[in-house]
Amino acid sequence: MSDGAAGDGARIEQALERAEDRAARPGPAVDPRQFRDALGRFATGVTLITACEEGGDHPVGITVNSFASVSLDPALVLWSAARSSLRHRHFSAARHFAIHVLNEDQADLARRFTKDGAAFEGLSWHAGPQGVPLIDGVLARFECETEARYEGGDHTIIVGKVLRFAIDRAAAPLLFFGGRFGRIETVQG
Repeated sequence: MSDGAAGDGARIEQALERAEDRAARPGPAVDPRQFRDALGRFATGVTLITACEEGGDHPVGITVNSFASVSLDPALVLWSAARSSLRHRHFSAARHFAIHVLNEDQADLARRFTKDGAAFEGLSWHAGPQGVPLIDGVLARFECETEARYEGGDHTIIVGKVLRFAIDRAAAPLLFFGGRFGRIETVQG
């Protein structure tokens, strides 16, 4: 890991420690439902994360909207895995994973992986060079090697070093807002 990446990791760890310290202090309670509703007011893209089951080669996937870029050099991205998910152990142990950014016509694909990590039945996919399940026809795909993991409350933040990526410049993104999937509407200015 480069000195810059090591410094970034240390800063992320320090920020998480400060957040955990603040969370441990007594103070006004945050209503979880209202907090979730407030977070839902932020529109995001929709991703499908794929990997292989812990200790095996069976594919596993999960729909996620907590995806973000971290760094251009080196190319790093992150996503957050809910610790309450039955699939958490697979992703938190995975050495490699892929992030598929879904296009506006893939809401059914997103729904398919919201509850069932074994939703690959009948789905067209192929294994990438590291054995990770890859799905074609997406807006963008990032094939990653796990760079770091950080505990962040009820989630594990997984940072991936991008090994390869693919992009479809012609498609439009699938969005998630207020608990629903949507599309971009161009606003005339």
